[in-house]
Amino acid sequence: MTKLIKALAAGIGSFAVLYKLLLGGLGEQGASVVAYLAALPAFLLLVGGWDALRSYAAGHEPEELHGAARYFGYNVDHKAVGVQYIAAALLVFVVSGTWALVMRLELSHHGIQFLTPELYTTMMTLHGIGMVVVALIATAGGIGNFIVPLQVGARDMAFPRLNALSFWLLPPAVLLLLATPLMGGLDFGWTAYASLSTQGSTPGKQLFLLAFVTVGFSSIFSGVNFVATTLAMRAKGLTWGRIPVFTWSILATAIIQLLGTSVVAASLIMVLFDRMLHTTFFDPNLGGTVLLYQHLFWFYSHPAVYIMILPAFGAILEILPVFCRKPLFGYRLSAGAFIAIVVLSFVVWAHHMFTSGMWAVLKLPFMVNTELISIPTGVVFLAALGTLWRSKIRMDAPMVWALAMILNFLIGGLTGIPLADAPTDLHMHDTWFVVAHFHFTIMGGAVFGFFAAFTYWYPKITGRKLNEALSKTQAFLMFTGFNGTFIPMFWLGTLGMRRHVVDFPEWMDPVQLFISCAAVLIASSAALFLYNVLSSLKKGEEAGRNPWEALTLEWTAPSPPPHGNFERAPVVTAGPYEFGV
Repeated sequence: MTKLIKALAAGIGSFAVLYKLLLGGLGEQGASVVAYLAALPAFLLLVGGWDALRSYAAGHEPEELHGAARYFGYNVDHKAVGVQYIAAALLVFVVSGTWALVMRLELSHHGIQFLTPELYTTMMTLHGIGMVVVALIATAGGIGNFIVPLQVGARDMAFPRLNALSFWLLPPAVLLLLATPLMGGLDFGWTAYASLSTQGSTPGKQLFLLAFVTVGFSSIFSGVNFVATTLAMRAKGLTWGRIPVFTWSILATAIIQLLGTSVVAASLIMVLFDRMLHTTFFDPNLGGTVLLYQHLFWFYSHPAVYIMILPAFGAILEILPVFCRKPLFGYRLSAGAFIAIVVLSFVVWAHHMFTSGMWAVLKLPFMVNTELISIPTGVVFLAALGTLWRSKIRMDAPMVWALAMILNFLIGGLTGIPLADAPTDLHMHDTWFVVAHFHFTIMGGAVFGFFAAFTYWYPKITGRKLNEALSKTQAFLMFTGFNGTFIPMFWLGTLGMRRHVVDFPEWMDPVQLFISCAAVLIASSAALFLYNVLSSLKKGEEAGRNPWEALTLEWTAPSPPPHGNFERAPVVTAGPYEFGV
């Protein structure tokens, strides 16, 4: 903890000093970028990066840390990194959720209550990007880091130091985002569209762009590790036909991270160049085009939806066989569907741009491609339904969360159809219908999937089980509050309610007030979840190695697993879901 405080103090202090010193010569924008590029390495080295480099140069393993201190420094154990990711995701979830509640208080009545349009836009932008970060890192980064090496029988990730670096790039990015309201605010939404993002001299925009790029590098490093670990570190006997479906989903996610993240990072760096060096990538007056930014951004950001949702799919398909006590229906088809989604996810991006003025001839192929990706997604959904069919379901808390996620994602998938077709998208685009659809996909799918995964693997992470009654109560409150919040938004969207605006007609007041009240249920469920997690750490029922009677490899290790994970190298002799076979 002391090392982390010193590293944060050094990083923030060096940024502030350099910013002041460079302000006169470089201006606000240049000073903020140079100061950050100098402060970031200082933070990383002091938080433990220097010790990791020194141990690597000396050719020996880093010192093994114990107790709570191992979570506040540069720990190379994949299990500690997984817990760090989970804790960071929950912290950002709480902060971003608080911003959402403030917005809902403003929107509970027509007219301007207490948020100016400028402040509302800043808060909406930070809520959006914060929740995107949660969806990106919670299941893939948190649960994936902890569970994947255990599922493949490895002692650790392939590149432990790089794994730690991928996490420690996140705190500086979060601090940059928190600083943006104090540095001029934001006016462009979480997509940072040019030309809004290239105009204006406020340093808050610079900090947002730098934070986005930093998270991008974190995602790339994480993807490298997951691919290398899955390809090269599987236990003896763990053939491709025996790999657990959750690991398949993380592998597919990592491939998207590697192929797509560099593109969005490049587009944001181009925005920085337009702002600082007066290049003309996105300036139509000097030969650039704002459509180029949209193409680059969505080429990554639609596949990024699958970075968020594929790990949730994998977790749900991992949970269902255990609590249905039967083999996973269509296991090989599900694994193939994940890879098919990876391929198709890179040829659908322009359905976000049907109203942008892009070449009209492109609308038809992107409509067709978008409909095509529903086929492998449907295969995954049917695998879940086939596993549920005629099974003897055990309604433990993870199963409750899994069923809630399936119902939510069904709505999210069906409401995506009119947005994938240009004729209907022309009417729905930029309305609350899109807001509701996006939340059903990301929160209803990815975030509910994270809660399912967290509840399922919490005994492996901590050695104790969450309180069943509290977990089920939380699932009920969140499911009820979530649907009460976003289903009315579909209706308001069809009637023309625009997103990104702070005011609306008076006749919407009753529906808006109902939505705000439903949002309070979501907040209460989140508070109940945090209480359950913290109280169960000390008072929860001891779980033992395998409380759910699962068959995958992680449940053969102690709970929580020791350093190195397994007492002896595991050997796999059967498939992961051979219940009753």
